[in-house]
Amino acid sequence: MLRTFKFILATLFLVLTLSAHALEVKGVKVDETAQVSGNALVLNGAGIRTKMVFKVYVGALYLTQKQTDANAVISDTGAKRVSLHFLRQLNTDAVLIGMNEGFSDNNDAAQMAAIEPQMKAFRQIMTAEKEVKEGDLIVLDLSSAGTQVNVNGKMLGKIEGAAFNQALLRVWLGAKPVDADLKQAMLGKAMTGK
Repeated sequence: MLRTFKFILATLFLVLTLSAHALEVKGVKVDETAQVSGNALVLNGAGIRTKMVFKVYVGALYLTQKQTDANAVISDTGAKRVSLHFLRQLNTDAVLIGMNEGFSDNNDAAQMAAIEPQMKAFRQIMTAEKEVKEGDLIVLDLSSAGTQVNVNGKMLGKIEGAAFNQALLRVWLGAKPVDADLKQAMLGKAMTGK
């Protein structure tokens, strides 16, 4: 009886340990859960952002509950997290160029005009560091209060507004995402780069 109990405990410990980092994408361990503004989030999906032939980062999307509909994710005002684990060194201007393309490709002129002050603040925050290195982690926490930008665990700044949150999510989940395969992966439809 005692031996069976020890076996069950050991098995349970192993399962719980493995489930904390159950997903690995391109050698990057992706957490299954996250916390944003006191809300428990679950990994919705993760995949690789590729530009031409280069693997740029592992992107992951966390939501309060799993969702495969991009429009539902974008319109939901609840807590979310987008994490970007960089696979290569880039200057922050190159990162911003890609994101700016995602913003302009997925938001019309009126939407872009409405968030211009937030875009300016976002650019300033993102260029506070001159480059991102291989292994760096950018975490974008979205809540009803706005977007908090963290790099390697250090909070760099906050951008207020739900309209900015939605515009930011469209970079990856809009009709013309920066990477269509990554969009599918973030929506949990296909994990890429295992």
